[in-house]
Amino acid sequence: MQTPTATKPLWQTYLLFLAPMVLSNFLQSMSGTVNSIYIGQMLGTQALAAVSGMFPVIFFFIALVIGLGAGAGVLIGQAWGAREAHMVKAIAGATLLLGVLIGLAAAVLGSVFARQALQGLGTPADVLDDAVAYAHVMMWILPSMLVFVLFTQLLRGVSDTVSPLLALMVSTCVGLALTPALIRGWFGLPQLGIQSAAFAGLAGNLSAMAWLAWRLIRKQHPLAPDREFFAALRLDGAILGKVLRIGLPTGVQMIVLSLSELVILALVNRHGSQATAAYGAVTQIVNYVQFPALSIAITASILGAQAIGAGRLERLAPILRTGLLINVCLTGGLIVLGYLLSHWLLGLFLTEDSTRAMAEHLLHIMLWSLLVFGFQAIIGGIMRASGTVLVPVAIAIICVVGVQLPAAYWLDGQYGLQGVWMAFPVAYLGMLVLQTLYYKLVWQHQKIERLV
Repeated sequence: MQTPTATKPLWQTYLLFLAPMVLSNFLQSMSGTVNSIYIGQMLGTQALAAVSGMFPVIFFFIALVIGLGAGAGVLIGQAWGAREAHMVKAIAGATLLLGVLIGLAAAVLGSVFARQALQGLGTPADVLDDAVAYAHVMMWILPSMLVFVLFTQLLRGVSDTVSPLLALMVSTCVGLALTPALIRGWFGLPQLGIQSAAFAGLAGNLSAMAWLAWRLIRKQHPLAPDREFFAALRLDGAILGKVLRIGLPTGVQMIVLSLSELVILALVNRHGSQATAAYGAVTQIVNYVQFPALSIAITASILGAQAIGAGRLERLAPILRTGLLINVCLTGGLIVLGYLLSHWLLGLFLTEDSTRAMAEHLLHIMLWSLLVFGFQAIIGGIMRASGTVLVPVAIAIICVVGVQLPAAYWLDGQYGLQGVWMAFPVAYLGMLVLQTLYYKLVWQHQKIERLV
């Protein structure tokens, strides 16, 4: 784990931090994709539509934890850059306990109101019962998922991206081995149908967390679950106030994004279950491109926070430039592959030719704009490193609520289903222009200080 005082070239430090995180995102996307393939091929298109309809609901709750992790990651990064290990544990303990409470609340509320939520989204009637059954299971395994996601974010604050990758490998292997076994009832296991992927995911999460605890203790990691760490598991008001000041706006942004996805899904659902299945397939492909772009932004934010903690502000501009260049190479390369291989990739989990053709057309409309999405996310990430979040978040929310959603409704009326996807590039271009203007005209002229 390197601090900002390391003498490695910046691009090398960037890639050493980024590579395990991109591989982690690849594993997460691959796990979801393979599960979708299992469900689409072994249970049919209607089952895939039922699972796809649940994704925005799950993301709604994950958004809160991602916001917490973003806020805590900045504070941990600054404390780690200043070599204050005791503060690292205090920030992590307070944040993790709050995450557990959020997970438990989400499980209760989500399971009670699952049917109403899915009906409100306009889930097609022919898949509603299956979607509700899947939702109930997903809600009750949500706490373990949220804790795992949050803890991996905290580890990245001290530049440890390898441990989350290895833990995710454990989770992925267990989950992917169990899913088809539970679908078919192999080895004497019960046949769980559409719920198989959820139960397999729970087994994978629990296995990964147990393995991760063993690894961190063995390596005497600064965030190992030892006596000192458990002593830090308390709701420290001063620390959580700083975490929430940075993380809450980010969480609100994620919630607005998830709500916008709910609106988009509701628009898609009006076109029938075939369109819903196409939406789920396109989402799988987009994740392979969007998550690496977000990983670059997270890397910029953590490296920037560590530089601020170490008092090396001159590194902020090179960190931003390096992130933008890597976005061109990595995200741009994935976009090219997405266009070249889209027909084959979508065919992995869509068996009906008409549905696959629909999904391919929709993917081609918006895939290129993820390069623009990456640029604006990296600029926002470097500003977040200093605790500046309100205006960048407001820009993102305005572009989603004030640009994307009205454009989606209008274009849907003009061009049908494809019009919904045309609204994504419009929103991302607006975000990039406004984030760049704020960075150049305001943020660069502010005084930057440590937050912890």
